[in-house]
Amino acid sequence: MLFGRIPIDREHALGVLLVVISACGFGSGALFAKPIYGAGVDWMTLLAWRFLFAAALSWGWLLLWPAHRRALRSLPRRRIAILVLLGLFYLGNTGTYFAALETVSASLAALIVYIYPALVAVMSVRFARRLQGRRAWGALALATLGVALAVGGIDPQQAPPLLGLALTVATPVIYAVWIILAARLSGERGESPGDTAVPPYDSEVVAETQGTEPAPAAAVMITATAIGWSIAALATGRPVAPSQIPPEAWLPLLGVGAISTALAIQTFYAGAKRIGAARASLVSTVEPVYTIVFAAILFAEVLTPLQLLGGALVIIGVVIAQTGEGRKSG
Repeated sequence: MLFGRIPIDREHALGVLLVVISACGFGSGALFAKPIYGAGVDWMTLLAWRFLFAAALSWGWLLLWPAHRRALRSLPRRRIAILVLLGLFYLGNTGTYFAALETVSASLAALIVYIYPALVAVMSVRFARRLQGRRAWGALALATLGVALAVGGIDPQQAPPLLGLALTVATPVIYAVWIILAARLSGERGESPGDTAVPPYDSEVVAETQGTEPAPAAAVMITATAIGWSIAALATGRPVAPSQIPPEAWLPLLGVGAISTALAIQTFYAGAKRIGAARASLVSTVEPVYTIVFAAILFAEVLTPLQLLGGALVIIGVVIAQTGEGRKSG
């Protein structure tokens, strides 16, 4: 392992840090997308190149480390098939989000997407590691309230088209399902000691997915997504050839592939494996704050006082969640 044996508290702290890095990476996606669209590149061409760059970088990172190469060689065929299916499922989440960004502001999209931690928490009751303790659930409620206040602060005169809003709302639903699937893939169980309310997973599925390393898992998943979007772009006649891409679009395309995809997925997978899907989703609520701040700086998207209050509640919720672990005695 790259980090060796880490005490439980440090392991948890590392998981939180990885998820924060992931959140900032994902949050940068909308920021990179705007100049790409401004250069005349559409959302499907963006996604094709985004995942092609991300796949190349992910395989480069994997092949660099002997431990990662050994982990790749040890992947059973069934697990590879599951990873490919998970990568193809990711087409839905990325497609709705980046299609919406053509008409929806980066700030509004980031806020609406953060309905997903509440969805993940509900799904986790049955399908993954549920949040422990009342303070964690209270923190989730506080973060969700912050998102609701921030959405309520959007100027009605700047409301985007209905289709853009519908695509944006669909994104967190698909993303929540993807997170639960990714957590199960990493070996996370729905039951914990003393928790009999959650039915156990199929033992064969757990055996197949237990111990999946982030580097090979992410490389396989991202490659499946890259192939899917490349085929979709070519089939629909999108201008995906390098000669058809405006020169000013290449740098943000590389950014959305390297930072918002390869780095973001690798770090989220590694972080969620350490702290659980529901808590990882809660920590990830720093993403809309990050996106809103930089959207204001880069694109002059105005923040209202209600949005600022909502963003503050999101941060407070994350802090409470990390200081109120609800540890069991004995």
